[in-house]
Amino acid sequence: MSPAEVRALFRGGTVAPTAGWADGYTQANLVAVPRDWAYDLLLFCQRNPKPCPVLDVTDPGWTTSVLAPDADLRTDLPGYRVWRDGELVEETSDATPWWRDDLVAFLIGCSFTFEAGLAKAGIPLRHIEQGRNVPMYVTNRACRPAGRLHGPMVVSMRPIPEHLVRQAAGISGRMPAVHGAPVHAGDPAELDIGDLASPDFGDPVVAGPGDVPVFWACGVTPQAALMASRPPFAVTHAPGHMFVTDVRDTEYRID
Repeated sequence: MSPAEVRALFRGGTVAPTAGWADGYTQANLVAVPRDWAYDLLLFCQRNPKPCPVLDVTDPGWTTSVLAPDADLRTDLPGYRVWRDGELVEETSDATPWWRDDLVAFLIGCSFTFEAGLAKAGIPLRHIEQGRNVPMYVTNRACRPAGRLHGPMVVSMRPIPEHLVRQAAGISGRMPAVHGAPVHAGDPAELDIGDLASPDFGDPVVAGPGDVPVFWACGVTPQAALMASRPPFAVTHAPGHMFVTDVRDTEYRID
């Protein structure tokens, strides 16, 4: 399906993780904060480009993006989260009732974007094979603070056959705007992740024989910052439920 067809399904009420949807098109995380917090978030992203690579920032109150001009940021994602004072207060498939005229929306690169390249190279994606959301974990790596925002880096994990880890790192590394190369491969304890079967976000996945856990910086990191920093209000995507854009993933590939 085209990105527009995918977004129409989500607008109509379909709720599903977006990994594998609209193959070949860029996906993005969404974080919308009040205007008086927007500079803090912009600075936080600039200081932490690995987990928070910015693809677009809207003007206050806007519900569209140059990444998909005909889309509506309030309705065209399959899942949203609403936050007050750092607490999750609502999960919904339609953020329209919660959208405010002072919200500035940030669209942040997503690792789902480089998955088409991994799959084309024959690298298995266990979460897609198993029909699950990608697992995500809060780590012991602190992001560089910015203004009132601070918090830990979140990572996504994909079990990769050991002999393909270097190739996976090379393919994703050519796409720094959507998190780039992994931040870690191997022992999850080095990131203070105790149990891969209990992710902080998403679903656990079953590794195949000879798989190694590989960790990429994740665009859910701003949600961890919301929880740590407690701004008065925010709207985000639900983890794994992304904004599917009209931009080809090749636009963000460095050859």
